[in-house]
Parts: sequence; structure tokens; C-alpha cells
Amino acid sequence: MGLKYLLDTNILSEPVKPHPNEHVLHKLNQYSGQYCTSVTVWHELHYGVERMTDSKRKKSLFAYLDTLEQGGLIVLPYEKMAGQWLAKERGRLSKRGVTIPYADGEIAAIARTNQLTLVTRNTVDFAIYRELIIQNWFTA
Repeated sequence: MGLKYLLDTNILSEPVKPHPNEHVLHKLNQYSGQYCTSVTVWHELHYGVERMTDSKRKKSLFAYLDTLEQGGLIVLPYEKMAGQWLAKERGRLSKRGVTIPYADGEIAAIARTNQLTLVTRNTVDFAIYRELIIQNWFTA
């Protein structure tokens, strides 16, 4: 099958919400083994949990992250090609007066340079990047 999708933070965090989106859960099941995430998303997930006060919820979220890791979720690094792609995009966008959030830029760069579709709820945030394919699994 191979990897086809790079999942953003809002997709990977959806299954542990009190009322997760059924469309997202269905797609995660449907495309199991065909998705990965980025080191930037992995950081965001861990940072979000680290900021929480000690509680059952915090323990549960760390257990979820451990389950993802033990289950073989691939976490792609931010490498040289991604850095070069992002530099070009930042340069192009800055000439138009657009400043991008750095984390979103890294996520987009990792998806684009690995020829993956970025799956996110925040499609508008990523629509500014050239040649980046985006999907929103929150909708049917």
C-alpha cells in the first residue's frame, strides 16, 4: 500500500475526544497503514499533554500516544529538502506580505516533500502553499 497521508494534530487527537467525529474515525480505520505524521505534530501532541496538570486524563492521553507509537505510527522528520521547500514558500509568501506560522510551514513542507496528502481540519491555513494536496476528514 505505502504511505499516502500525513495527519495533522487535529486528526490524531480526534479519537480521544469525548465525542469524536465519526468521519475521522472511519477514515482512520479505512486508511490504516497508509498514514503517518510529522515530528512537528508529534511535538505538538506531546507538548499539549505535558502542559496539563497531573490527572487521569493526562495519563490516558500519554497512554494513547504510547499506543500510537507501539502501533507503528511513522513520524517523519523535518529534513533538508523540507527546509529548502519551506524557505522557498516563505520567500514567495513574504513577497506578498504573508507571514506563516512556522509549525504549519514545517508540517506542510514534510507533507509536500514526501509527496503525501496533508489531512487536517484547518484546510484554510494550508491552502496558501503551492502544490500541497489537502484533505479534511471531518466532512463526508
